[in-house]
Amino acid sequence: MTKIKVVDQDIIFLSYDEPNAEKNYADLCSKVPWAKRVHGVHGSDAAHKACADLSETEYFVTVDADNIVDPEFLNQEVDYEALGLSAEHVFSWCGKLHVNGLMYGNGGLKMWTRKFVHNMKTHEHSEDGDERGKVEFCFDDKYYQFNENFSVSYTNETPWQAWRAGFREGVKMSLDQGAKVEDLRKVWWQNYDRLLIWSQVGADVKNGIWSILGARQGCYLTNCTPWDYANVRDFEWLNNFWETEVKDVNPEEVSAHLGFEILKGTGVDISTNPLDAEQSKFFKSVYQNSARIIRRAK
Repeated sequence: MTKIKVVDQDIIFLSYDEPNAEKNYADLCSKVPWAKRVHGVHGSDAAHKACADLSETEYFVTVDADNIVDPEFLNQEVDYEALGLSAEHVFSWCGKLHVNGLMYGNGGLKMWTRKFVHNMKTHEHSEDGDERGKVEFCFDDKYYQFNENFSVSYTNETPWQAWRAGFREGVKMSLDQGAKVEDLRKVWWQNYDRLLIWSQVGADVKNGIWSILGARQGCYLTNCTPWDYANVRDFEWLNNFWETEVKDVNPEEVSAHLGFEILKGTGVDISTNPLDAEQSKFFKSVYQNSARIIRRAK
C-alpha cells in the first residue's frame, strides 16, 4: 500500500505566540475534530519533535497557527511510489500568504513521519557547519514540495506579527540553501522573486506595510551588515528586536530608506517605495504560483 490518506493521520496545530492562534485553532477543530495541539515550545526543531511525541500515527500533519485550512485537504492522498519517492519522505503543500499572495512552502501544511522528525537536527539543534539546516527544514533530500495549495496564512493580525513574518522571509529568501551569498541577485531565482514580492507587496491589507518593512530589514541586515542571520530562528530574539528597535518607527519612512540602502548595497532591483494599495491588489489578482522547477539564477 503506497497511498497515504491525510484523513487517517493525526493533525497537529502548532502554536507559539501568534495573536490569531485561538481563533484559528477553533476553526481547525470545527473541520478536524480529532486535531491535537502543541503550544509554546521554544525552538522550531524542539516544537516539531513535540508534535512527533504527541502523534499516535506514524505520519502526522502540522498546521501552523496562522493558517486556515481548506477542508478539501482532508480528501488528499499521497501515492509516494507513483511519485518515485519512499515511505520515509516528508510532504509539504503550498500555503497562500494573505499579505502578498505568494504561494510556496512557507506556512503550508506538512506531513511528516515521526522517525524523520526524531532524527532531524535543524534550527536550534543544527550541527556546526550545517548551513542547510540552520534556519530551514526544506533542504533535506527527503523533503518533497507539492505545488497545490490547501491553506491560507494570515500573518498580519497585528503590526508585530506582520513584521516578524516579513523579517523572517526577508532573511531566508536572501540565502542559498541556508548560506549567505556574495551576490544576492544570484540566489535561486524563485527565492529572488519572492524576496522582491515580500519587499514590495501588501499595502492593501491591514498591517501589510509592517510586513514589507520586516522583509526589507531582514534582507538589509543579512546582506549589508555582519549581523548573524541565525538569530532569525529565535523568536525571543525577534520579539526583543521588535520591542527595542522597530515598534515605534514610521514603517513607510523606514521602508523607503531601506529600499534605497538595499539597492545601493546589493544592486537588487527594488524600488525605494513599495507598491501602493491599488497596485498591491492588482498584483495579487494576476499573480500565479510557478511550479517548483530548476532554472538558472538571474
